[in-house]
Amino acid sequence: MKKIFYFLYSFLFFFLFTFFNTNLKGYTSEISDLEEINAISAVALDVSTVKILYAKNPHLKIPPASTVKLVTAMVVLDKLPLDQKVIISKNASQVSSVAPKLMEGEVYTVLDLLYFMLLKSSNQAAVALAEAVAGSEENFAYLMNKKIKSLGLKDSHFVNSSGLPASNQYTTAYELSLILYEALKYPLIKEIINTPVKIITSQQGRTLVIKNTNNLLEDQEVKNIIIGGKTGYTQSSRHCLVNTAVLENNRLVITSILGAPTRESLWEETKKLLKFSQLVLEKKVTPVIINTAINTHLWAGKKTVSYKKIKFNLNNPRKKSANFKNVNKSKKILVYKSNSKPKKVSKNLKISKIKS
Repeated sequence: MKKIFYFLYSFLFFFLFTFFNTNLKGYTSEISDLEEINAISAVALDVSTVKILYAKNPHLKIPPASTVKLVTAMVVLDKLPLDQKVIISKNASQVSSVAPKLMEGEVYTVLDLLYFMLLKSSNQAAVALAEAVAGSEENFAYLMNKKIKSLGLKDSHFVNSSGLPASNQYTTAYELSLILYEALKYPLIKEIINTPVKIITSQQGRTLVIKNTNNLLEDQEVKNIIIGGKTGYTQSSRHCLVNTAVLENNRLVITSILGAPTRESLWEETKKLLKFSQLVLEKKVTPVIINTAINTHLWAGKKTVSYKKIKFNLNNPRKKSANFKNVNKSKKILVYKSNSKPKKVSKNLKISKIKS
């Protein structure tokens, strides 16, 4: 009888050990997959605490592409009434932009042009608004930089309203997430980026239907939690997206991706960041910082850099936690559990409630 009992006990122990070990390996593999982001730079930010949940090269300066239009929108809303009429200048009509094209002499309201700019990412609308505010893009860029400095941002600089390629124009994934955080305080920006489709009619009677470039608004997997964001693309920036979503327990998370290899990867990696963020908020995993070697020639349009990844024993108490000030200085990927705080932000970025 004792032998039978011993046999059953041993079998049960072996079964439970095998079951839990297999599930643990599967869970670990899933977490590792969520941490693998192919974009050059990415950040997931918890809005309620302004703490980083995930970061890959968070302070790497990258051309912002059309994500800069969030700053353009804030400056415009600070300066112009929504019903002001704007005539599309010859200069604005000749700017390289997506369809539908705005034609010289057409008249739109400031509100119309904000929808064109944030929904469809029209460069022509961005230039027309910049001219309406400051007379020229050069003068408008001064106001853009003044705006971001007032927010305490030090790693961003802009020279045009559209995000078209220009020297000395850059932001970081971390600061881009803070830019969206500030932009969400403007109810109209929040409303526009959450709009899938909009019909706009010029003062001359031309009716145009524009569709939001952010595909996540209609993604069956996440559309119910997406508030909205801003996409971007240039050859040097690659594909970019800064986005906001409401996770469980009404936690607002901003994800920022710069330098993604494809448009499709923007959507998939944003969803990865949201899933990982949820696990961090549930305290099932700890925040992660990843630092990679970056080929600076990338911004000249050359191929994506390859890199070597080094694994660390994250449970080793002798390892110091990552310091955000050191991110970008290493020539290898460093993966840490992070207990450190992000860069100090301006008092203007004190947390205030953003209605979801």
